[in-house]
Amino acid sequence: MAFKKQAMIDWAARYTSLLSTTQNDTIKRFYGAAFSDKFAAIKDVPFVAMDFETTGLDSTRDDIVSVGLIPFNLQRIYCKESRHWVVRPRRNFNEGSIVIHGITHSEIDDAPDFNHIIEPLLQALSGKVVVVHYAAIERHFLNTALLLRLNEGINFALVDTMEIERKALKARQGLLGWLFNSKLGSLRLGDCRQRYSLPVYKNHNALTDALATAELLQAQLSYHYREDTPISQLWS
Repeated sequence: MAFKKQAMIDWAARYTSLLSTTQNDTIKRFYGAAFSDKFAAIKDVPFVAMDFETTGLDSTRDDIVSVGLIPFNLQRIYCKESRHWVVRPRRNFNEGSIVIHGITHSEIDDAPDFNHIIEPLLQALSGKVVVVHYAAIERHFLNTALLLRLNEGINFALVDTMEIERKALKARQGLLGWLFNSKLGSLRLGDCRQRYSLPVYKNHNALTDALATAELLQAQLSYHYREDTPISQLWS
């Protein structure tokens, strides 16, 4: 299935520029080791799926309460190398967010501040292309969390499974769908997985959602893309 090509970002140049301006050593090491080969075929790219559970959806007012990571490629998911952290938010932890992600106040009280996991988190992301389901959450929340604690944000390439699915649904609609402005199907993670006959997982656990995102990307790439597709056609 052919999708309309998006403007390609030269992440090699961007990482070089970011490396020259950052002041924080941990972030500097992350930029120095970043995967930036825009010509790399997707079959050769090391990915890492990342998911956050947060106190809300506004990165300017809310904060991260848990992080799930799992590295993978097109052939394999490395479950033994997965990571999961519960952290104490500095802002806006309320009863409503407990209902969504199931993390209780007692767990939060015993958890470290996000500041304590910044180094292992960036080490786990180092040298890989980050994969998320809905880029606005993970990209904005991580940037804001670092600004709040280090007075310096972060920028990085990522692949968004929600955006891949949106393009797939638009392509499936065709010209008539575009002319009549037909509604797309649901872009929720579970609904996207169902289209590829992937198993149902319980939502709103950061590690489970990271695994679900990794599996979804494997299915999407297998179904919609050739293995020699350059990663630059997917990342943003």
